[in-house]
Amino acid sequence: MDCTSSLDTLLDSAAASFGTPSYVYFASVIENRASMLREAFSGRFELSFAAKSNPNPAILGFMKDQAEFLDVSSIGEFRTAVAMGWDAARISFTGPGKRDFEIRQAIEGGIGELILESVREAIFADKVAGELGLMQPVLIRIAPPTVPKGFGDQMAGRPSAFGIDWEDAGRDIPAIAALSNLRIVGLHIYSGTQCLKPQAICENYRNFLDIFRQVYGRGLAPPEKLVFGSGLGIPYHDGDMPIDLDAVATGISADIEEFKAMPQFAGTLLVLELGRYLVGEAGYFLTRIVSIKESRGVRIGICDGGMNNHLPASGHFGMVMHRNYAMHKVGGRGSAGLGNVEKVNLVGPLCTSIDRLAIGVMLPRIEEGDLIAIHNSGAYGLTASPVHFISHTPPREVLIEVAGMREITYIGQLPLA
Repeated sequence: MDCTSSLDTLLDSAAASFGTPSYVYFASVIENRASMLREAFSGRFELSFAAKSNPNPAILGFMKDQAEFLDVSSIGEFRTAVAMGWDAARISFTGPGKRDFEIRQAIEGGIGELILESVREAIFADKVAGELGLMQPVLIRIAPPTVPKGFGDQMAGRPSAFGIDWEDAGRDIPAIAALSNLRIVGLHIYSGTQCLKPQAICENYRNFLDIFRQVYGRGLAPPEKLVFGSGLGIPYHDGDMPIDLDAVATGISADIEEFKAMPQFAGTLLVLELGRYLVGEAGYFLTRIVSIKESRGVRIGICDGGMNNHLPASGHFGMVMHRNYAMHKVGGRGSAGLGNVEKVNLVGPLCTSIDRLAIGVMLPRIEEGDLIAIHNSGAYGLTASPVHFISHTPPREVLIEVAGMREITYIGQLPLA
């Protein structure tokens, strides 16, 4: 959504109604993104939403109609999703550190697939399924040997807690297949995140297809489902160009068609797992400037929300070097505001020098009481942040739908046990 006057009206209304700091999510942007994915890939992929990107219960409930599947990374996310109406059979469970009780509760709860990250995990899941008299569907996660350049976070070709190393797949997959209470329904690969380069995305998917061919050339029954970790990025920073989704789809379509033409894959469901690409650009973090300080020639806006509310925007969530998120001063986009742009720093309210939201960002002149909107905040925002640090009140969360805006604030998760 562009920073138009109508957007600013809604953001200003949300801040006036619910206060700041706050997160505001636009349901229409999520719907449009899901539709755009389906149209671009012409139905070749079904969608799986990665709950970790935004596990707010209202968002999870909304996503039931946007994605065919949901991937969770804890039993808390699983319980929340089921409470919000998700059919457990549509849910998968990823993560290298699943505790025994989580595996047990997921199987007892009818989880669609456990995504196995190790033989150890498989052995315990087989034991639990046997005790319950069940045949548990599983996906095996493969840690690939390479990932193309261009991904923000690379998880391939290096020591990793995630999945079974490709080098060990020939030993470990047969060991899992021999377990009598597990049914291998497919594979899962996620090798990198936050890529804005269509060629790199396509090369990555071709690597996946090659691994799938090799694994299923070794005698396994044809797969029911193969999960592609999407890696699709969003333009967090000024100067970033949005990924050309049509270029990705055009670049990989022939490879997928060739793959699906092979008899063992004709009936296989291909699934694209996404988090930030579905919800990231639908969210804004709103914070109000409570004080202005001039310090050694720099104008500093001290805000009521900081890294305790939005750790990624502060640059402490995987960035090697801090880069400002795209942001704007609400109501400051008119001709009068644009004529008085200056370089400023924005910091949060915490007693630490690392609590910064922007360094040297160009904004219309800021004053006390101004409202700042930080873009691309719909994923990895509130729940990725140290909300209890220095005991400030957590931000509010607001969902804007066709019917209007409503508060969906939620901190924590349903009980684990």
